[in-house]
This record gives sequence, C-alpha cells and structure tokens, in this order.
Amino acid sequence: MENPEVVMIGLGYIGLPTAALIARGGTNVHGVDINQHVVDTVNQGKIHIVEPSLDEAVAAAVKGGFLKAATTPVQANTYLIVVPTPFKSKNEPDISFVKSATEAIIPLLKEGDLYIIESTSPVGTTEKMQDLIFSSRPELKGKIHMAYCPERVLPGNVMYELVNNDRVIGGVDEDSTEKAVAFYSNYVEGELHKTNARTAEMCKLVENSSRDVQIAFANELSLICDKAGINVWELINLANKHPRVNILQPGCGVGGHCIAVDPYFIVSDYPMESKIIGTAREVNNYKSFWCAEKVQNAKLAFELEHGRKPKIAIMGLAFKPNIDDLRESPAKYIAQKILQDANNEDYFVVEPNIEEHKVFKLTPYDAAYDEADVVVFLVAHDEFKKLSFDKEKKILDFCGVFRK
Repeated sequence: MENPEVVMIGLGYIGLPTAALIARGGTNVHGVDINQHVVDTVNQGKIHIVEPSLDEAVAAAVKGGFLKAATTPVQANTYLIVVPTPFKSKNEPDISFVKSATEAIIPLLKEGDLYIIESTSPVGTTEKMQDLIFSSRPELKGKIHMAYCPERVLPGNVMYELVNNDRVIGGVDEDSTEKAVAFYSNYVEGELHKTNARTAEMCKLVENSSRDVQIAFANELSLICDKAGINVWELINLANKHPRVNILQPGCGVGGHCIAVDPYFIVSDYPMESKIIGTAREVNNYKSFWCAEKVQNAKLAFELEHGRKPKIAIMGLAFKPNIDDLRESPAKYIAQKILQDANNEDYFVVEPNIEEHKVFKLTPYDAAYDEADVVVFLVAHDEFKKLSFDKEKKILDFCGVFRK
C-alpha cells in the first residue's frame, strides 16, 4: 500500500473494527500495533479477537489492499488514536499510551492533517496532546485539526453499531470539529453531534457512569432482596410495569473496559463532587465480593449436610453474556477468589466463548453442569439458558439464568 489516507494506532477491540470499516469503504488504512503477533495476524487477513462479522471485514480489506498493519506509523492525512487508557494506583487514569502514540506521529504531521483521539480519556486530554504537539512543532499552530470522538459500541455488535450509532464529535476549535465531522460522515450513518473537545470527553465518561449508577441500584436491590427473602427478578419485573420505571437487571458486579472503568476518570478528577458515581462503583465492586462469600457459605453448608466436599461448577468468566472479553470481569475475579479459598473440592471452570485460558482449566458447560453439586452462574451466556433446572443441585444464580 502506498500513501495511506488513514493511520489507525491501536488494533484492539475498537481500533481493528474501525480500521476494517474505513478500509471496507475503499480508504487506504495503515494500522499500527505494538504487538507483532497482532500485526502479523491482521496482515494475514485474520483476527485476534472475537467479534461477529469482523473476520469477513478484515479479510476483505486486506485482500483488497486497503488495510495493512505494522508496528510503526507512516505519514497520512488522518491519524486516529485508539489505544488503552489504563489506571495507575489509586484509580488514577494513565494517558501514557495516548501520549506515546501522539509522540510517534509528531514528526509525520503536516499542514491540514486531522488528529483524532477515540480512547477514553480524562477531560482536557485532547488539549494536553495539542500542547504536546505544538511544543515540538510550533509551526503547526493553527494549521492542523484536532478532535475527540469517543466510540459507544456494544461488544458483539460492534460492526453494526460503528456504522449506525450516533457519534459525539468535539474539536479543539470549530474548524477541527467540522473537519472531523466530514471525516466520519464517510463511514457513519448515525447522526454526528458537534461540540467541543472537553464536552465530548466528559460525555463519554458520563454515559458509562450513568450506566454504572443504574446497575448499582439493581445490584443493591439484589442484596436487599436476598436478606428479605424476595425474588429480585420477579420484583424488578413487577416494578418495571410502572410506565416510568425501568430498573436494570442485577449481576455479579460490573466489568468491561468501559462501565467498570470510566467512572474513575470522573471520581479521580472531581472527588468531592462525584458522590453518587463513587458510591455506585463501591456497590458494584462489593457485589463481586458478596457473590464469592455466598459461594464459600454454600460450600460449607453442602459439606455439613452431605458429609463430603462438593463438586463446584463456575459458569462464565467474560464480563457480559456471549462474548470472549474478560477485561475487568467480575466473574473472573469471583472465580479467582473461589479457587483461592479452595479446600480440596473439585472445580469445573466454564467459559464457552474461549478455547483456553492461561490460568483456568476450562470444562464444557454441559459436562460441568452434569457433574457439579453446586452450580455458580456468573454470566448469562445463551448456552447456559439451554440447561434444565435441576432441583437436586445447589444453584447460585447471580445473573438470572433461571430467573423464573
């Protein structure tokens, strides 16, 4: 490929689908990732993550010559930064990957270029990167365009939502916003909403913090109902019959690279003001600890009743149903906690969406269910819903597989 129009830095769960989408439209895309295995896999027209329809899109883009991957960037007209923003200790956001990606392209920038951050970032990050660029290339002041445009897609439906979801686009100035809108309009059919960079950055954080608060309410209800002897699933179903009530479903916590993480971007910068947001994080984190304690109690109760150690099935490791993504997964945390407290019981760990795991030995879901005395449902995968309720087993259903 010669003279790519777009450089995509980061070929993960968002970067690779976005690169494939853009390339599928006939635009030359140069993908960049620090992982050589990822680069080699993409250049073979294959994928290293699980996402419906992504394999076809990548294969077609590579075969057509519109997508190529490498470990270093090259000169282009548009640069998209889609790298992780992890946390330091004490839940402080780490934008070092965004900074490193930006530093890598600074020598390549030229007048008229468009620079876009999609990575979830603290408020003010786009402006910080602007200062970083201009400190090295002062001649580019007022001559390049910079914007922030967060993704808002659902794993398992990324290829559809990248095209059809609305996007919020915020530039460091009006010209940058217009330039970014013109770029995304080539690939996105959803409405493009214009704002400034700081508002766009906060919008991403607020969307996921709002979800976290709503889930915390449902999870807190599940704790209350457990003490009150009430079926929380029935309760929520009945409460939602009210025309203005829409309570979400409880689970074993909150995971993923967005909802379980993004609230900390706000709490870290605005600790005195973000009382509800911070408390919601505490509730959802506590729910995972509570689930692990319930399993420990069930183990002891079984042994007292039957005079032997139970066989225990841990059903699900992903952070949500029907995906292979284990990032920030409460189910994975609970599984680790259960196994740390093991005392010669037999365990079967199940995750139907991955073939193997470097820590857990995986068992097919049906075999694990048949063998187990105690069954711990942590993720409501579709496969689990095919199982028949067995009243002879002790079933801890933290995600509503058998909610009826």
